[in-house]
Amino acid sequence: MAAAASSCSSSIANNRSVHHRPQSGFGILWKRKEDEKGWLGSLAAVRQLTGSLTTAEGLRFGIVVARFNEIVTKPLLEGALDTFKKYSVKEEDIDVVWVPGSFEIGLVAEKLGKSRKYQAILCIGAVIRGDTSHYDAVANSAASGVLSAGLNSGVPCIFGVLTCDDMEQALNRAGD
Repeated sequence: MAAAASSCSSSIANNRSVHHRPQSGFGILWKRKEDEKGWLGSLAAVRQLTGSLTTAEGLRFGIVVARFNEIVTKPLLEGALDTFKKYSVKEEDIDVVWVPGSFEIGLVAEKLGKSRKYQAILCIGAVIRGDTSHYDAVANSAASGVLSAGLNSGVPCIFGVLTCDDMEQALNRAGD
């Protein structure tokens, strides 16, 4: 690990590897051509990992849904369930947990993730701006909570919380 984190520069043919070591101690390797100015260089020069999903059969999923603004979260849940079905996930492989509001999503998502029963947790909520700063506190807490849930549990937690200026915008984004 120490060798991987050390700073180095080397020239290979027309490519130059630049190893940047941030304060955290983790290194990032960027490759670029000698004559290019940007740090990222050509995308063709770096290995790209992509994936696709044709079926999720046999996988288990948890869904945490905020009850507050249910007029918005229910269509989001229905859309998610339709998508799971499209990818061959059986109903018995999906657990839906309702929480009071978006603020509580992160805590429950983390508990589900730590149970090791699920391959991923989908977090659904809707925070709609009002006349007070309450919107900012709840939206930020929801985002932070979902991020922390994934990091602390090691299970992917997908952020499906709408943050909208008004109910009309939320309903348009939720679909029918």
